[in-house]
Amino acid sequence: MIPLTDVGWQSQSWQWLLSHAVTDINELVRLVDIPLPPGLPDPWADFPLVVPLPFIHRMQRGDPEDPLLLQVLPRPHEMVSPTGFSKDPLRETLNTTPRGLLHKYHGRVLVIVSGACAINCRYCFRRHFPYEDVQPDSNHWQEIFNYIRDNTSITEVILSGGDPLILSDKRLAYIARKLSSIGHVTTLRIHTRLPVVIPQRVCTALTDWMAESRLAIVVVLHCNHAREIDAAVAASASRLAAAGVTLLNQSVLLRGINDTADDLESLARKLFECRILPYYLHLLDPVEGAAHFDVPEPEAVVLMQQLSAALPGYLVPKLVREIPGEPAKAQRSWMT
Repeated sequence: MIPLTDVGWQSQSWQWLLSHAVTDINELVRLVDIPLPPGLPDPWADFPLVVPLPFIHRMQRGDPEDPLLLQVLPRPHEMVSPTGFSKDPLRETLNTTPRGLLHKYHGRVLVIVSGACAINCRYCFRRHFPYEDVQPDSNHWQEIFNYIRDNTSITEVILSGGDPLILSDKRLAYIARKLSSIGHVTTLRIHTRLPVVIPQRVCTALTDWMAESRLAIVVVLHCNHAREIDAAVAASASRLAAAGVTLLNQSVLLRGINDTADDLESLARKLFECRILPYYLHLLDPVEGAAHFDVPEPEAVVLMQQLSAALPGYLVPKLVREIPGEPAKAQRSWMT
């Protein structure tokens, strides 16, 4: 393992950084200079540790409460599953027809293009998702394109996962071309964490096909704390914006990570410096193993009131909760 103090890893390709992500908890705690947390079950087979070097590099050495570290560090709290927390909190596995496609909301469909991520966030609502049963292979993609072509109400296609930017740019460009050939599709939305955790992913091959597409491309990043954004992340956002991409951000409200008005305000301002607009602030999906991250809705409402008093309206994200079976995300009111 290359030490974080060796700048050599920073010039490596995104594929190299992806393949050299830290997967051993002993290596992670050594790199951030903290003791191994007690009481950890071994192994974490159901949701393994995965965290890339650029993200670790932004963590505060010697701080076991670092907000970036706590997003990825397995802890004994994960063994506690209160009533109401489940492996499939959004009941997504019931609705993937054709394989890999979710048509939950009018006018748009979501395609789970990959089961892999560059980072395993411990609060992930798909941490137990059976990707092997749902992810489309080459035989299913034509069914997906046919479904979209036959449903003229669909104007937007959302690529999700896992992380869709795990796919090669050749594959992504192919998907974009196929969707572009469907006249009623106008927008391609990509939900990704890769430009944040491995900003080297925003390479020329990626921005070239994005800039050339007739589709309006929206990239929804996932960033929870201002300290996730360094100069490299800002540069990756700038490259996407230069390619004509609309940049939004969605966060999850997480206990001990971003559950103060100051945290949320700092994040919103840092995002805007990078020309990224705050979009959603999600209340935690009740996924098994993540209950310790939960911030109750009444507390979230107070935070939103404080945030709206500190920021212009365009920097205040929508507070939302996703409820299975509902026609859209449920926006929670925080106005008094």
